Order: sequence, then structure tokens, then C-alpha cells
Amino acid sequence: MIEPLISFLSKTGQFILCFSILVVLHELGHYIPAKIFKCRVEKFYLFFNPWFSIFKKKIGETEYGLGWVPFGGYVKIAGMIDESMDKNQLNKPIEKYEFRSKPAWQRLIIMLGGVFVNVILAIGIFIMIVYVWGQSYLPSKSVKFGISGTEIALKNGFQEGDQLLSINNKDVEDFSEFEVKIWDSKTTSIQVLRNGMQIDIPITEDVKKSVLANIEKTIFVPKIPVILDSATSSIKYSHNSIQFQKGDQIIALNEFPINDNFQFTKVIKNFKETFVQVKILRNLDTIQIGVYVNNNSKIGIATFTHFGYLGVSKKSYSFLESIPKGYNICKNTLNQYIKGIGQIFTGKINPNESLGSVISIGKTFPKELDWERFWTLTAIFSIILAFMNVLPIPALDGGHALFIIIELIIRRKPSDKFMEWAQIVGMVLLMSLMAYALGLDIWRLFK
Repeated sequence: MIEPLISFLSKTGQFILCFSILVVLHELGHYIPAKIFKCRVEKFYLFFNPWFSIFKKKIGETEYGLGWVPFGGYVKIAGMIDESMDKNQLNKPIEKYEFRSKPAWQRLIIMLGGVFVNVILAIGIFIMIVYVWGQSYLPSKSVKFGISGTEIALKNGFQEGDQLLSINNKDVEDFSEFEVKIWDSKTTSIQVLRNGMQIDIPITEDVKKSVLANIEKTIFVPKIPVILDSATSSIKYSHNSIQFQKGDQIIALNEFPINDNFQFTKVIKNFKETFVQVKILRNLDTIQIGVYVNNNSKIGIATFTHFGYLGVSKKSYSFLESIPKGYNICKNTLNQYIKGIGQIFTGKINPNESLGSVISIGKTFPKELDWERFWTLTAIFSIILAFMNVLPIPALDGGHALFIIIELIIRRKPSDKFMEWAQIVGMVLLMSLMAYALGLDIWRLFK
């Protein structure tokens, strides 16, 4: 009982620290330009405080406080329709210290200040992570079993087991570079070792178009055997079945041969919600284990990743070298997130499997504090927070900014009544999504 409690407290503490940093700095992004443009800031809160506050103190014209609902935070700027839905001020004559009295360009800067801070924070953290801890990567020479036979690789001239050597006959140290540079305009060929012979694979414009059309799919997956790293206590074994042990190598599912992790993930999808016979190799003996496959094609085990099995190398960077590297990591992280959102809206990913609330977010933190992991997650959540807030949804910063941009174009300000209703609609949408995500997490816990 003590170990799960310590793990829970550690994850919770890291989550609170991470989001306290993100929320406070995001709200400062609104607060500082508001003060510069001489707006009155009535409240500055970390977390929301319906009915009561854990802590509050008024300094000057601003009440600073700590709420009890850990879903964000806010600054309440006089004369602005926000989540507080305080309409009393709007019924009074406009004062020079109010948000609504300021020019549109100043209001736009105030609204986008939080997003700007989150973007700068994410880039800055990624730069410092690269500078302090360097960057781990999978050396191309370590991928000794070659690549798996992914659909996109086979379609474009590669074969299962090909060992990637170089691009345009230039050695590639980091294996991930093959994935990144295959659609580079300068890439004309990739050299592979196949059956002991070096072969050129032409990277034509058709290949690049094919890769671009399947951008959500991984092209080059390192081929490694399926070796068990850990097993959960929730595994459903068939009656009197032998149980998994760390180090077991999975070699077949219901007599379907399994050569690598990619093939295992592909084959197991054929056995959803049924029991399957897993053939494993243990200490040179072949053993059969009967186990249930759930509707997510999972059996409750974790296998070694290519990083864990093949090993990683670490490269150090000077501070100046860390700047472009950190920026690119931030950009790639945002691109991956946007790609994932796109897959949800196009039906390629089931939102019931991918959406989550603060519970899912909290689970991403490690059981024991690891500062590199903590700051990496903080940077990731910072850029995600920036993206989510800039969406043109009423009640979000992006929604307010959109109305201000329209005002700048048509030179007419939306009415206060319109802004009230837009705020209400936006808040209903956001609260519904948050409730849905929280419900999914609770359902998963009980399941």
C-alpha cells in the first residue's frame, strides 16, 4: 500500500508544480501587457475558485489568490467579458482603466500575451534541456537487424531487414534522420545493406509524394525481437496457464510467426476480445501461454523498445548549438500534436482512446522525480497549452483575439451582448469537453 501511495503523491506533486509554472507564466503574459497599457487587473488566480479560495490577498488594486479547482487560472481585467461573467461593470459608463476602452491593437496584445509566453517558455526549456542533458539518439549502426516491413517502406522500394546506411552516400549517425530527410528536396537516394550487398534506393518525387500522403505513418521502424520487459497484474490468463516472465521472447501468436515488435503489433489486432495462444522462448525452451486480448489489442505486457534493446547514444551541445536544436524539437513537438488532433477529426484515431483529463496528464509523470523528464513534459505541455489557447473558440484567448481581428478589419466592435453570448457558448463547449475527458478517465480507472 505504501509504494502506490508514494507513487501517487510523487506524480501529483510533479503535476501541480508543472501546471503551476505554466498557468502562472501564462497569466503573467496577460497581466504584464494589461498593466503596461494601464488596465486595472482586479484578480490574479492560480487555479479556479468557485465559491471560495484556498488563499487570497489584495495588494493595491489586484487580489492575488489560489483556487481549489486545478483546471487552469485567470486574470480578471476590468471591463472585459471573461469566464467570471461579471456584467455589472458593463452596465456602467466606460472608464479609461478598462479593457474595453483600449485601442484594438492593445487589446489584441493583451489577449495573445499568454500564448506568446507559453511558446517562448517551451522553446527556452527545450534549449536548456539540450544544453544541460544533451540529446539521446539511436545510432544508425546499432540497428543491426535492419528495418521492419512497414507498408510505406515496402511500397517505396525498401524490404524487411534492410539496414539503412547513408543518404546520398553520406553516413547518417542518427537513425531518426532517415525518417526526417526522406522528403528533403536534396535527398535523391538512400543506401541500404541487403543480403550482404549495398543497394541504392532512388528517392524520386513520387516517393516523396507517397511519404507525404502517409505523413501520419512511421516509415522506418527498427527491427527487434519481441522481448518482455514487464507484465501487469491485470493480465487475463486462460485456465491453469503459465504466466509471463521478464525476458520471455514472443515468437508466435496462434501459430502466426512473430519476428519483431512491428509484426507483433500488426498481428495481434486480428485477435481482439478473444483468448490467444502466445508461443514464447524461455531459456531455450518453447512454452505456450493462453492470454486474453482486449478491445484495444492489448494483453497487458510491455516489451523492450528499440531504445531499450539496441541502446542509445548521447550527444552534447554548446549553448549556441542548443538554440536551433531546441527550437526544432519544439517545432516538431507542435507538429506531432497538430497531426494527432488532425487524425482525431479525420477519424483515424478514436477520441475515446486518446482523449484524457488531468488524470491522464498526471499519469505521464514518472514515479520518481526525474528533472530531465519533468522539464521535457513541462515544455511539451507549454506548447500544447499555447496551441489550445490560440484556437478561435469563444472563451479561449484565440476566440477573443479573433473578434478583435475582425474588429480591426471591419472597423466595428461587436456588441457587449454578442460577446456575452459568445463567451457562454464557448464556456459550455469547453466545460462539456473537459467533463467528457474526465468521464473517460474515470471510466478507464474503473475498467
